[in-house]
Amino acid sequence: MFPRLLPVTRALLIANVAVYLLQLVSGNALMDWLALWPLGYGFMPWQLLTYGFLHDTGGIGHLAFNMLALYMFGSPLEQTWGGKRFLTFFLVCVAGAGLLQLAVGWWMMAGGAPPYPTVGASGGVFGLLLGYGMLFPNQRMIVFPLPMEIRARTLVIFYAVLALVLGFTGLQPGVAHFAHLGGMVFGWLMIRYWRGQPPFGRGRRGPPRMRIVK
Repeated sequence: MFPRLLPVTRALLIANVAVYLLQLVSGNALMDWLALWPLGYGFMPWQLLTYGFLHDTGGIGHLAFNMLALYMFGSPLEQTWGGKRFLTFFLVCVAGAGLLQLAVGWWMMAGGAPPYPTVGASGGVFGLLLGYGMLFPNQRMIVFPLPMEIRARTLVIFYAVLALVLGFTGLQPGVAHFAHLGGMVFGWLMIRYWRGQPPFGRGRRGPPRMRIVK
């Protein structure tokens, strides 16, 4: 059964598709200003968010995969948290993924790699996947490329390990695997912050905090 499409998720889908169409007609103009460029090579603070609305124009697969995942995991989280909290979570994951990507890019350039821009909503999407796995850990689903039903919690672990392995081995070049991990890490931290759990609160040792959410 497909989840109901809620307003903020719908707005994010529309924004990503609209920006993709603008990319097709504007050439590299949007890339120059809105993609995430390395520190010292054109980086601007707003790029930590704007890069998440750009996608590779060499094919529609990059956009299609991210938008499908945004729809699948975004609507259930928006229904649980409400639109404002959901949007905050998504943007924090996008920005967190960008921060880790900046650090990795700096390290790679220190080793002689050329500077390159990063685009795509994948960091935010991986954060949504992490959030979905934390809120609905036993929900069973079938997600590409796995040909069988799998629990959401197991799916999160699978994709986290896959991103880690691909990131360190370089078996899939041209993909910001550490940005995917950054989205997951910042999503995990955000949920623990809302729940008042360590490292942001006293956890079970103290009384619940007002910011606790599911």
